[in-house]
Amino acid sequence: MDELAIVDAHHHLWDLKALYYPWLMDSEPHDFFLGDYASIKRVYLPPDLRRDAARHNLVASVHVEAECSREQQVAETRWLTKVAGEHGLPTAIVAHAWFDVPEAEAILAEQASFPLVRGIRSKPLTTARPGQSVAGQKRTMQHPDWLAGYKLLGKYNLSWDLRVPFWHLEEAAKVAGDHPHIPVVLNHTGFPWDRSAEGLALWRRGMRALAKQPNVSCKLSCLCLRAGPWTLEGNRPIVRETIDIFGAERCMFASNFPVDSVRIGYDAMFEAFKAMVQDLSPAERRGLFHDNARRFYRLP
Repeated sequence: MDELAIVDAHHHLWDLKALYYPWLMDSEPHDFFLGDYASIKRVYLPPDLRRDAARHNLVASVHVEAECSREQQVAETRWLTKVAGEHGLPTAIVAHAWFDVPEAEAILAEQASFPLVRGIRSKPLTTARPGQSVAGQKRTMQHPDWLAGYKLLGKYNLSWDLRVPFWHLEEAAKVAGDHPHIPVVLNHTGFPWDRSAEGLALWRRGMRALAKQPNVSCKLSCLCLRAGPWTLEGNRPIVRETIDIFGAERCMFASNFPVDSVRIGYDAMFEAFKAMVQDLSPAERRGLFHDNARRFYRLP
């Protein structure tokens, strides 16, 4: 297990001198779901990621847009391309583009022109809690303008990194099912924040709806709770149920670093990940830590 090759399928980098990240740099605090995040308001580059992952065989990584100023979304991709040329990481980029703006296609085309770009993360409008609805409003997954932009992912050979709270998973499953030619990967295990019986039942229903769509995969990442520690005992059942729902061939481990560092260290996280699946076959473990992410993101 120590020698297991790892593709970190979801992490972030930022240079607070190179680009503007409102949530990291504004004087007024942003509403961050994990509470105090002062510890990550600092430069984080590939040497930092390699240092954090030093005890593991990190061979490749996927950078996911880090909520840079949306006016700099292409500049972020350009900066990451330069960073990758200097440091050998990241190996692939998931860039940002809004689907529902007039210039959506021009931005998608420009993002797709960068050799490392494999997909887009574009967060739709969602509600603050279960039981509410914004369905059909601007920037939701039902709005015609949003759907028109989403369809363009197929034209530019781009995947969609899906990030919504667990009470929106069934809506996302419909989008994925209506456009089966667009690969989708669910971020952060579907955010199972509510570990009550009722909360997990709603999360499970959404996960099963997504897993019915063969074009959808899932990242086993960001298992942090709004309150409380990150623990092997608490998160193992979530990881194993997700693997049971999607199948080991459609899941991939990821760190979400440095964000998740507010709850757990990189080494402790990946030691826990390895412990969670130590009883699976060698081929399944290789898939979860390496092969599935390499295949989904078309890594060299």
